[in-house]
Amino acid sequence: MGWGWPRCKWPAAKPAWPSAWWSRVPEEEEAVAAGGTGHSEETLQLNLGDLDLTSDEFILDEVDIHIQANLEDALVQEALKTGVDLRQYSKQVEMELQQIENASIKDYIKESKNIASLHTQITACDAVLERMEAMLSSFQSDLSSISCEIQTLQEQSVAMNVRLRNRQAVRGRLSQLVDELVVPNIMISTILETPVTEQGFLEQLHELNNKINAVKEQAFRETMACADVADILDKLKAKAVAKIREFILQKIYSFRKPMTNYQIPQNALLKYRFFYQFLLGHERSVAKEVRDEYLETMSKIYLSYFKSYTSRLMKVQYEEVAEKEDLMGVEDTAKKGFFSKPSLRNRNTIFTLGNRGSVIGGAELEGPIIVPHSAQKSDVRYPFESLFRSQHYALLDNSCREYLFLCDFFLVTGNPALDLFNAVMGKTLAMFLKHMDAYVSDCYDSIAVFLSIHIVLRFKAITAKRNVPAIDKYWDTLLEMLWPRFEHILELNIQSIQNTDPQKLGFLDTRPHYITRRYAEFSSAIVSINQTFPHDRTLTLLGQLQAEVENLVLRVAAEFSSRKEQLIFLINNYDMMLGVLMERAVEESKEVEGFQQLLNARTQVSRSLREGGAAP
Repeated sequence: MGWGWPRCKWPAAKPAWPSAWWSRVPEEEEAVAAGGTGHSEETLQLNLGDLDLTSDEFILDEVDIHIQANLEDALVQEALKTGVDLRQYSKQVEMELQQIENASIKDYIKESKNIASLHTQITACDAVLERMEAMLSSFQSDLSSISCEIQTLQEQSVAMNVRLRNRQAVRGRLSQLVDELVVPNIMISTILETPVTEQGFLEQLHELNNKINAVKEQAFRETMACADVADILDKLKAKAVAKIREFILQKIYSFRKPMTNYQIPQNALLKYRFFYQFLLGHERSVAKEVRDEYLETMSKIYLSYFKSYTSRLMKVQYEEVAEKEDLMGVEDTAKKGFFSKPSLRNRNTIFTLGNRGSVIGGAELEGPIIVPHSAQKSDVRYPFESLFRSQHYALLDNSCREYLFLCDFFLVTGNPALDLFNAVMGKTLAMFLKHMDAYVSDCYDSIAVFLSIHIVLRFKAITAKRNVPAIDKYWDTLLEMLWPRFEHILELNIQSIQNTDPQKLGFLDTRPHYITRRYAEFSSAIVSINQTFPHDRTLTLLGQLQAEVENLVLRVAAEFSSRKEQLIFLINNYDMMLGVLMERAVEESKEVEGFQQLLNARTQVSRSLREGGAAP
C-alpha cells in the first residue's frame, strides 16, 4: 500500500524556508540539467518578485504552522537528517499512490459482478420496502376507517344506554304505579270474607291503606287511572271500617261484664292497634265514636272499681283510731265521756312507730295490695297508712297501665294523652281526693299522716321512673292536703305540752315520765321517716316540740323538793329520750346532740353533788 507517510499540504507560493536553501535550488536544477554540480556562488540569488506577501491565500502565520507541523513529523526529520532529496521522494510517493490506485481499480473491476449483484439486491429490497410502505399506508387508512366506525359505535352505544335507562326508569315508575293502583282479587276476598282477628285480614288492611293513600296522591297529580279503582277502593274501605268498628266496640262492651279482668281485652286491642290507625286515617267520625265509647266505659269501670275497693278497704282499718284528745300532753288520768271509745294507746300507741315504718320499705311499698274480703275472713286489721298504701298503689299501677295504653292504642302523646287520661281517670281521682279530704280533716294520727306523705313522695318517684306524668298533679294535690294536716296535728301536740300542768299529772317519781317517753318515741319516729325526704317545716316544728318538752321536764322536776331527786328525774328522762332517739335516728341528728349535751350537764352536776361539791 506504500510507506504511509503523511502527505504534506504545500502552499501555492514558495514557503519561507532558509534563504540558503531557496538560493541553491534553481542553480542545482540548472547544474543537473547541464550535467554539473551547480554549486556556483554567483547563482545563489533569491528571486522574491513572485511572492505576494499581502495575498489572502498566503498567510505567514498559517504557513509557519504547517511548516512547523511537517518539520515535527518523524519521517520528515529522518529524511532531513539523512539528506534525502524531497523532490525525488515526492515523485516516488506519487508513483506508489498511482500503483495503489491502479490496484484498487483492478479490485473494483474484479468485484464488479458482486457489486452488480449487490445493486440488484438493493433494488429488489427497495421494491419490497416500497410495497410494504404501500401496504402499511393501506393499513393506516383502514385503521383510520375502523377508528371512525368504533367512535360511531361508541356514540350509538351511549345513546342506547341512555334510552335503556330512560325506559327502565319509566318501567319502574309505571310498574310501581300499576302495583299501587291495581286491586288484586285476594285483597277483595280477604277484606270481605275473612274475620278481622286473622293475620291475613291485618296484612290486607295494610295493603288497602297503602293503596288508598297512593290513589289520593296520584289523584292530586291528576292521574287518569285513579278513576278506574276509586270506586272499588271506597267500597273496600267502607267494609273494612264497618268490620273494625264492630270488633272494637265488642271488645269495649266486654269490659262492662261483671268480674271481668279488663286488662285481657286491653292487651287484645293492643295487638290490633292498626285498626284504630286505619279509622283515624280514613273515617275520623268512626274513630271518634270508638274513642269516646272507650273513654266513657273505662271511666265508669275505674270509678266503680275504686269506689267499691275503697269502701271495702276502710272496713279492715283498726276500729280504735286517734281522736282529738289523744295528744302528747294529755294526762293519763284525764276523764272521758261515758260514751267515749277506749283509748287507742292500750293497743297500738299513736306516738310509737313500731313496725309501721315497714310500709315505706322496698318490700312492702310495691307489694301486693290488700284484698279486703280475705282480710275480713282472717279478721286482720291494718293501720290507715297500710290502707292508704294499698289504695294508692292500685291507683298508681292502673294509672300507669292505662296511660301507656292510651298513648299506644290511640296514637297520642303529650297534652292530648293527658286529656284522654283525665277523661278516663278524672272522676276516679276526684273521688279519691274527696275521700282523702273527708278522712284527713278528722284524723289526729300524726304518724299515719306523715307515713302517707312519704308514701306519696315515693309513689311520685316511681311514676317519674316509669315516665308517666299523668297523675303528677294528683300527687301534688294530695301533698297539699296532707302536709297542712300533719303540721296542724304537730302544733296541737306542741300546744298540749305548753298547756300541761305538772301539778295535775298525779303522783310523780324519779322514773322517766310517760310524756317524755311519748315525745321520745314520736320524735324518733318522725326523724327516722324524714331522713329520706327531709322537710324543713317538719324540722322546725320538731325543734319547737323539743324545746317545749325540755321546758316541761324542768317544770316537772321543779315539783320535787330535793335537788337530788330533781337531778335524778332529769337524768333519767334525758337518758331515756336519748336512748330511744339513738335507736332510730342517726347520731348526728339535732335531737340526739341536744339531749346528749343536757344529759352530760346533769350528770356532771350529779357527780359534783356526790363528791360534796355545790350544785351550780
